[in-house]
Amino acid sequence: MNIEVFNGNLCSQACDAIVLGLFKNANILYGNLASIDKATDNIISKYVIEKDKFEANYNETYILQTYDKIPASKIVIVGLGEKDDLTLAKLRELSAKTIKKINKELKSKTVYFDLSTFDSTHIDQKAQMITEGAIIGEYAFDKYISKKKFSKIENFFIAEKDEDKVETIKQGIEKGKVIANALNFTRDLANEPADLITPEKLAEIAKKAEGVKTKIYEKDDIQDMGMEAFYAVSKGSAKYPKFIHMKYVPQKPKKKIALIGKGITFDAGGMDIKSAANMLTMRDDMSGAACVISIMKALKHFSPNVEVHGIVAACENMVNGNSYKPGDILRAKNGKTIEVYNTDAEGRITLADALCYACELGVDEVIDIATLTGACMVAFGTQCSGILGNNDELVDRLIKTGEEQGEHFWKLPMFEEYFDNIKSDVADMKNTGGRSGGASVAGLFLKEFVTDNVAWAHLDIAGTAFLDKPQHEFIKGATGVGVRTLFNYILEQGK
Repeated sequence: MNIEVFNGNLCSQACDAIVLGLFKNANILYGNLASIDKATDNIISKYVIEKDKFEANYNETYILQTYDKIPASKIVIVGLGEKDDLTLAKLRELSAKTIKKINKELKSKTVYFDLSTFDSTHIDQKAQMITEGAIIGEYAFDKYISKKKFSKIENFFIAEKDEDKVETIKQGIEKGKVIANALNFTRDLANEPADLITPEKLAEIAKKAEGVKTKIYEKDDIQDMGMEAFYAVSKGSAKYPKFIHMKYVPQKPKKKIALIGKGITFDAGGMDIKSAANMLTMRDDMSGAACVISIMKALKHFSPNVEVHGIVAACENMVNGNSYKPGDILRAKNGKTIEVYNTDAEGRITLADALCYACELGVDEVIDIATLTGACMVAFGTQCSGILGNNDELVDRLIKTGEEQGEHFWKLPMFEEYFDNIKSDVADMKNTGGRSGGASVAGLFLKEFVTDNVAWAHLDIAGTAFLDKPQHEFIKGATGVGVRTLFNYILEQGK
């Protein structure tokens, strides 16, 4: 989809559809809404509002013909709800849902989306949200479907009458394109079948990323570096593990941040094998890795003044005669030992070595993102991710950034008593402690591999990474959760 700003008379534009926003209880029409109403002999005010009593509730739509009174074929009136309730996140969602509706019902190729309905504050952010919504709304993982369900928009214009705002809107559009494309790339990676997105394929994608330096550590390297824990998880697979380190380094960074993404490209559960139903979507167990790789690929567009390391311990958790077993004792890179209590709690074992590696890089902050615990999914469902860490300031900043980006994170407790669940008689700790407090227990486990001088936050996206049904701006499938929060957090730290 080509997305541009349009500055001119919207009434004279030949196109398939014009999208006009209308606030609930609006007393007067203004901007392009008023101009188009006048050009169409007051069809909006007389028929849509007065006769049909269109209330303009949030996401309510009314599609009408123009009857050749203007060159546009259709007008789509979109309800914006109460003016004080329309947040930027809701504007993004509205844009996405409107695009879905247009693709499904109108099959339009050229669409104009009016900005004049909104006030002039933060106009760049509003253009960004509309852009993000348009790109997210058009997303469909349909590459393996012979007959496509819907047509797609070719040209999408964000219309603004005030010429002085054009450059600001362009900046918003460009930022929206970068973030939404990174998000959709993350979704593609997590939606792809696991026979295609393997550890080797993730490594290939990382190596092709522009603007970063990428080092891939092979099986022998992983063993030589003392990553016994990570290597053990990979032993049941015919596909070799890959330890991926992507690095973006500006000349004088204000901060150094390491992002770690869980990279289990398929999780069969190991010897403690999953049920068939629980295994079906385990291609998404590398959603954290997909998020990190996509962010690292996108950094070149903004060149933030922050040194960023993207780290992924990529492997499969499969079953064969070489598989690691319940009762095995593994030694992580920092020397601490782990009793394997359940081979299906493998993600934290791979993250243990990744955290150790990240803390040796001299970074200020380490943030890991992982589809880690079913307990987090049970607690928060698909609407919210869990977050915890050893630094309240870092955790709170990430929560705030997430809220601004429409991604909810809820702080989990890290009481020392939770560690009692994973005390071992034969090692420093067990890799799982049962169902009680599972997300917090997993956090206490990971904390054992973070050095005290590094601020660390852990994002548990087990419930939010993949949807069984549509939610907000997303269709069923991978969501790319974390991209918006972490990308914008990095940009903020570079200011």
